[in-house]
Formats: sequence, structure tokens, C-alpha cells
Amino acid sequence: MKSIMLQNLKGKHRKTVIAIFSEPVNGNLEWSRIEALFVALGCRLIEGSGSSVTFEKDGIRAYFHRPHPSRAALRYRVKDTRFFLEKLGVKP
Repeated sequence: MKSIMLQNLKGKHRKTVIAIFSEPVNGNLEWSRIEALFVALGCRLIEGSGSSVTFEKDGIRAYFHRPHPSRAALRYRVKDTRFFLEKLGVKP
């Protein structure tokens, strides 16, 4: 898997990647920033039923439930996001 360099991303997406990989895990990250990052990386967004959403790139899939009623991704979603990005070769 080819590594995706941060220099290839726009500033806002670069900041999102850094926030995702920061320690301690940021549970206050807005979910919309994460979705925008996935789309910018070329992931296909597949809407499921209710709040379910799938992101797919190069045969690698990640399943999430959009947060509601708040917009915060919460720590477990950020950890899952980190794992998906690592599988795609994205690192800070």
C-alpha cells in the first residue's frame, strides 16, 4: 500500500489528520471534518440506513455511525478513524 503524504493534502485536511493521531485521543473532533478528509483522500461514501455510513477505497472499507445529536466524533470513532487511515497508508 502506497503511503499518502501529508504534503499532498490541503491545510484543513492536514490539520484533521494531525488531530486524529494526537495523544491523548481527541473526543471533541467534529465528524464532518473526518468525512471531508475521507472524501478528499478519494474514498467512496456509501450511505446506509439511518446514521450508518461506509467509506471505501481500494477495496478497504470502514463502517461508521454518524454521531447524533451532537457533532463530536467521540474517542472510539476517532480511534476507528485512525485505524482506517493507517490501513490506507495515511500517517501524520
